[in-house]
Amino acid sequence: MKIGFISLGCSKNLVDTEMMIGLFKKHHFDIVNNPQKADIILINTCGFIESAKEEAINTILEMCEYKKKKCKYIIATGCLVKRYKEELKKSIPEVDLWISCNDYEEFWKEIESILDIKEETDYLDYHNRILTTGNKTAYLKIAEGCSNNCTYCAIPMIRGPYISRKIEDIIKEAEELANSGIEELIVIAQDTTKYGIDLYKEPQLAKLLKQLEKIKKIKWIRFLYSYPETITDELIQVVKESSKICHYFDIPIQHIANPVLKKMNRKSNAESIKKVLNKIRTEIPDVIIRSTVMVGFPGETKEDFEELYNFIKQEKFDKLGAFSYSKEDGTPASKLKEQIHHQTKKSRYNKIMKLQQEISRNNLKRKIGNTYEVLIEDISFDKKYYIGRSYMDVLDIDGVVFAENTNKNSELIGKFIKCKITR
Repeated sequence: MKIGFISLGCSKNLVDTEMMIGLFKKHHFDIVNNPQKADIILINTCGFIESAKEEAINTILEMCEYKKKKCKYIIATGCLVKRYKEELKKSIPEVDLWISCNDYEEFWKEIESILDIKEETDYLDYHNRILTTGNKTAYLKIAEGCSNNCTYCAIPMIRGPYISRKIEDIIKEAEELANSGIEELIVIAQDTTKYGIDLYKEPQLAKLLKQLEKIKKIKWIRFLYSYPETITDELIQVVKESSKICHYFDIPIQHIANPVLKKMNRKSNAESIKKVLNKIRTEIPDVIIRSTVMVGFPGETKEDFEELYNFIKQEKFDKLGAFSYSKEDGTPASKLKEQIHHQTKKSRYNKIMKLQQEISRNNLKRKIGNTYEVLIEDISFDKKYYIGRSYMDVLDIDGVVFAENTNKNSELIGKFIKCKITR
């Protein structure tokens, strides 16, 4: 049978999808990219915020249309299913199987139940993934769940508490990826800086990164989602002294006004955030710092927002994403009375992004004349430009580098080359 996959949401969800693809391939299913050719369509959903839920439901409904043609089975998995399984079952009966992310230990058993196949029990396995991120780059998921319990966030309800993978298993997977040709590892978890606290009683990210460095075939290592309160001096030094770990920190601060941070149940405050950012920039002058902020959290005053706006103006983040607060069922913040009007949230979001656009433009201008190593991943349709990423650019999140292709061929795809920025 032929099966097609759609993966929605974050990179952590994508790793789950890659394990699903690997499992179906192991059992001799044909993987197809065109839903018109699929006997089975599997949608791995996101249920993090309202816009993600809407996208997931719309995608499921769109794929159900293919049941009128060749497709025999629609399967929905992931976070949205965990949150709303019973409601979804009633409202979208065309879906043949709903598998919550909490039921992944029984994943293949569930699949067998609708396909009427009886084989030995099988499991989703990090060591049996089919990568969807190209021939040189792979995500490396080091933990599941989250125990931070921010008041606006549904992740702990969906994915459960923070559970680290054993360091030996992660290194084994990384070595397998390197031996398959992967040269860039992107280390991910809901909070990478908490890695190992549950297993080893103290943070182990710095130790893990030092072990990953030893894998000879790996050229670039990145880690994403590092919370400011657990960025240690040791971690900063490991990044500073490494020839493989990209000088790039992704630090979701969410806000800078202390009253808002307190209501969010964030573990950092304005002083500690500014201190860690200053320390990173002092120790690693060429560092790229990315962050995300939230506007319109319940009770966010005009003064709170102005404090955030002025902080961003002063800090001049290399990369910044903003999003409006989304009232999520079951979260403590959803019960707060001081909900912000959606037009106010939209206005604040637009102001932040307009400011950051100008900051980004000026930051990029300062790169002109510099030479960077760039991983070439694609080529423009007219073959005039190679398309790649430098250490400053994370896959699917940040920008790209366009390199002039004077020979109009494709021979540099998959290679690291030196590029001088001219404009």
